[in-house]
Amino acid sequence: MQVFRYLDQTTRSNLIVLFAAGLLFWAAIASILPTLPVYVESTGANSQTIGWVMGMFAVGLLASRAHLARLADSRGRKIVMLIGMVAVATAPLGYVLTTSIPLLMLLRAFHGISIAAFALAYSALVIDLSPAEFRGELIGYMSLVNPVGMGLGPAIGGFVLQEAGFAPAFWVAAIAGFVGLGFTLNVREPPIPKAETQGQSLLDFWVTLVRPHIRTPALVLFMIGLSFGALTTFVPLLVREAGLTLNVGLFYSTAAIAGFGIRLIAGRASDRIGRGPFITLSLVLYMLSMVALWRATTPMDFMLAGFIEGGAAGILIPMMAVLMADRSLPHERGKTFSLCMVGFDLGIALAGPILGAIALYTSYRALFGICALLCLIALGIFLSLSGKNLLGSVRFALGRGEDAYAVEPTSSIG
Repeated sequence: MQVFRYLDQTTRSNLIVLFAAGLLFWAAIASILPTLPVYVESTGANSQTIGWVMGMFAVGLLASRAHLARLADSRGRKIVMLIGMVAVATAPLGYVLTTSIPLLMLLRAFHGISIAAFALAYSALVIDLSPAEFRGELIGYMSLVNPVGMGLGPAIGGFVLQEAGFAPAFWVAAIAGFVGLGFTLNVREPPIPKAETQGQSLLDFWVTLVRPHIRTPALVLFMIGLSFGALTTFVPLLVREAGLTLNVGLFYSTAAIAGFGIRLIAGRASDRIGRGPFITLSLVLYMLSMVALWRATTPMDFMLAGFIEGGAAGILIPMMAVLMADRSLPHERGKTFSLCMVGFDLGIALAGPILGAIALYTSYRALFGICALLCLIALGIFLSLSGKNLLGSVRFALGRGEDAYAVEPTSSIG
């Protein structure tokens, strides 16, 4: 972590406060992963209804992304982080108060605003504070809030659920969010460069999505979003279908442990050899994790699948964030990263209802075989469309060539 030596004391202190806020945010989000699908099922809902409720999270993400990205680039990152933290702190309190499916869907959509706001603004602020030559390394370290929070949250949430029930588990998530809100209030941000395109309409914002430097990463993330949506919605139900007594929170915690380890390595290495090979590796790992879940019959099988998925997630999202930073100017970072993540959001939104409907006629296990195929398609898209032509795409994806869309050079690859 020698990169921190090159930062002044004010920046280091600011990053510590920012890290604490991010850690509590992801712990709050993740603590209800083992709880909410089972809670919805306890109301008498079938797999498709559970999928609709869980998928509404991404509907909230999609509906708010454009506005929040514009706000982050024009008014600053902190105000957007505060919006996200308020949503993550208050949404669990709503779950405590209702078992109505329509109300749960509305609450889940409101909850989705949290990631659209906080994750976007957090990543943009870390990039703002990062020297270009150490961007991948610093983002890798600061993105550790995700696996650590995702490791602690589900384990704590699953334990509280088993020992005390639904309401205390939701209260734990809310408390983590409110403490995180306190840290967020103490974050300082540097001045944001004035954007030449601040007057753009929302239509202009969405039209940018079809440009090739954003379109291909968004398509890749759409396929992975479908698979990730299956993970967050149906793994607890798959464990129950398999007749196991596994604390599902441990699956997510195992994934987080793997994500923690890989982020310590991937960010720094990508500054030297490029982003492409790491994104390729993550897609291969995602495919293998889906195959492992498709075949899982024992607790150890589930833990192995979680470990592989954690490694994949620990590489993919941070690398996509750095890739979008490489491909954008400072005043465009909020918009560019937000647009890229639209694919992921849409995948999660569709995963619940579509895969839930398929589960009605097949099984939860069959869904993960389908997800393995989706990950294979994502890999094919990245290998063939990540550059300006097929050869350039393959070379970039395998670490043999530069990113054709980078604003500035990111490695010394020839």
